Amino acid sequence: MFSKILIANRGEIAVRIIKTCRRMGIATVVVYSEADADSLAVSMADQTVFIGPSPANQSYLVAEKIIAACHQTGAQAVHPGFGFLSEKAEFARQCAEAGIVFIGPNPDAIDAMGDKIQSKLFAAKANISIVPGHIGEIDDTAHAVRISEEIGYPVMIKASAGGGGKGIRVAWNRRDVEEGFPAVKAEAKGAFGDDRIFIEKFIVNPRHIEIQVLGDKHGHVVYLFERECSIQRRNQKVIEEAPSPLLDAETRAAMGAQAVALAQAVNYDSAGTVEFVAGQDKSFYFLEMNTRLQVEHPVTELITGVDLVEQMIRVAAGEPLTFGQGDLAIKGWAIESRIYAEDPYRKFLPSIGRLSRYVTPAEGDHGDYIVRNDTGVREGDEISTFYDPMIAKLCAWAPDRGGAIAGMARALEDLHIEGPGHNTAFLSAVMDQPRFASGVLSTNYIKDEFPDGFAGLEPEGWQADIMLAAAVAMHRTMAARARRIGGDLSSKINRNTWVVVAGGVRRDVEVADREDGLTLTLPAESRSLTLDKVTWKPGFPLFSGRLEGRDFTATVASAPEGFVIRFRAARRRILVLTPPSADLHERLPVKAPPDTSRLVVSPMPGLVVSMDVKEGEEVKEGQVICVIEAMKMQNIIRAERDGRIKSLGAGAGDSVAADDILAQFV
Repeated sequence: MFSKILIANRGEIAVRIIKTCRRMGIATVVVYSEADADSLAVSMADQTVFIGPSPANQSYLVAEKIIAACHQTGAQAVHPGFGFLSEKAEFARQCAEAGIVFIGPNPDAIDAMGDKIQSKLFAAKANISIVPGHIGEIDDTAHAVRISEEIGYPVMIKASAGGGGKGIRVAWNRRDVEEGFPAVKAEAKGAFGDDRIFIEKFIVNPRHIEIQVLGDKHGHVVYLFERECSIQRRNQKVIEEAPSPLLDAETRAAMGAQAVALAQAVNYDSAGTVEFVAGQDKSFYFLEMNTRLQVEHPVTELITGVDLVEQMIRVAAGEPLTFGQGDLAIKGWAIESRIYAEDPYRKFLPSIGRLSRYVTPAEGDHGDYIVRNDTGVREGDEISTFYDPMIAKLCAWAPDRGGAIAGMARALEDLHIEGPGHNTAFLSAVMDQPRFASGVLSTNYIKDEFPDGFAGLEPEGWQADIMLAAAVAMHRTMAARARRIGGDLSSKINRNTWVVVAGGVRRDVEVADREDGLTLTLPAESRSLTLDKVTWKPGFPLFSGRLEGRDFTATVASAPEGFVIRFRAARRRILVLTPPSADLHERLPVKAPPDTSRLVVSPMPGLVVSMDVKEGEEVKEGQVICVIEAMKMQNIIRAERDGRIKSLGAGAGDSVAADDILAQFV
């Protein structure tokens, strides 16, 4: 076994690998760029090596720097994680030539299956069902249009070296291809250093299901069942689960057998994933093979009890697998939510900044569910524009799917982030949806369920009660605190009738103290609520308690005369007032919002790649105004109406912040 391993990666996957290495008694080396100098992974590693500037193509993608760091530190092996150099056969060969073990599949297997185009050619020769498409390189945009029209719309334009949702577009017509093909090539070149593209038929209303395989250097290959990864946004997985609610035992076995056969055909000898697109009728087609550890591997570990990172290390060291297919079984259900630094209220655009607050749920057994949180950041860390904006992978395990959903919903309640925007509220909305609970999923799920984007949900029933109860309890705590500060040692609250205003609705509430909480009576509704087990202090962002026997956690912040409270997907400003004050509030005029209809503003911080209009130009609705690059993704900004450009606020090469003015109409 190795005594020292270098981790050629960053963020949560570097931290994840360190944890397994520590358990195995293996020392770790972490390489880092300028942006990651103060990262969690750097602080956890036994040794660190600086490898250059923040852009990945000057640091994490430079194989020579990684190999030099191995020689410098005496590391015997390299774990590449995912992304960066993890699927580069040439890097694996360079490691071998330098006497360093690459913890991943052999270079020939990477060549055969790691390249999206070559893998489809190989699968076709092996008589494995594949999605119809053009398997081969594409010359230019005109060639891409011809191919797309031969296949028939819609088509998917994909980078051959792609992954992580980058370098991929769905084209529904000729214009989509003309705009999408060059954008995908640019993304592929920037993210992977490889701008080869292929095009295939896009299966409407599909499911994305993948099989985890594991092979050793002695000819043994097993599959560790499947993951359902259909909840996607811009082809980036958002929620994954294992097993899949679609598959029955027969289909699972058939997919697993295909995945194993494919891996055996290329002498696959590490962890890898065979991806399939599946129809709602359980039909399935081979998409591609990822010759590396997957981002969503924790859910497989949770249902099988197998540490995939450990197995990769043992296989790389030459050890045979100590278990066969018959030794593996599905135990319970696991769900993973990817916590991203993005703003769901602004069409999920990337959001950067410092994590001024980062409170995570306790990992481990919570009674009905188990929490696991794979993260690479701490409170105070910066979310950079240079890399993927993932903050954490929050996982919940339970004996069945319903329990896992409930556990994930509670875990999301206990997560609090301040600084950059984040998608926690959106993830909570999905967990509360009847359709998600039904298991009837597809890759169109987000588009179908949130066609106009995400604007939060209205609190109803017990959720509205929780927000009301939390607001009243916090108000009384703050009032008692103010009395103590003012010198009234009794801290007694004489008033027991309050008016709570939320969403324009006024509710009278009578409050009575209990030994361990409050009783809140709603006279107009002829009912009372019992609140107890309250855990909150002024200034703390999470309010926990039990309302009518249901445990909950809400995210809270003080506001004039009340609080801003978010519970799951609902967010409201709630006022707690005296009756006379409530009467006065009803007489206040409503302030009109500013008119921004003539402005085109940047929806995110990023770099202006091109400004496609000029001052005085007449533009039509839908016309491209500019292209902004953020988090290695190119985003096309279009005109929302016809008009003439009065002025431009930025040009190609400029850096812009969210809400900066890009253009103004006359």
